[in-house]
Amino acid sequence: MQETAKADLLASFRHACGQHRLRVTPQRFAIYRGLFRLKTHPSAEKVFRIVKRRFPNISFDTVNRTLLSFVRLGILEFVEGSGNSRRYDPNLNAHHHLHCVKCGAISDFNCRAFDRLEIPPEVRRGFTVLGKRVVLQGVCSKCSKRK
Repeated sequence: MQETAKADLLASFRHACGQHRLRVTPQRFAIYRGLFRLKTHPSAEKVFRIVKRRFPNISFDTVNRTLLSFVRLGILEFVEGSGNSRRYDPNLNAHHHLHCVKCGAISDFNCRAFDRLEIPPEVRRGFTVLGKRVVLQGVCSKCSKRK
């Protein structure tokens, strides 16, 4: 990760933590940074493996609880997916997902038409929509080539 990108990420993280009165620790930043380094909507296990290289004494439970705290504070989001592991998304900007049903890969994409999808009146009655995200399921190009 380039130094300017790392500095921007740290500044963004400090700002988010400050808004929620969450102390910035090297371990929390390493967890946050690990999410961005992986770029794959990782599970807690994958983040743990990345962070453990720098902090060998960190426990999986600490990483997992930190990720859940980040979600609760709005610093991070859960990603829809299949399988047993919960997946995380550090990209809080409006975007949508492509989900490969073969390998489980989840990729981001943007589409203004999807952003403008109207919420049906029957959904709006009795339900407050906080966000919209379209998930397209299919088979990625890597898996298609493996036939």
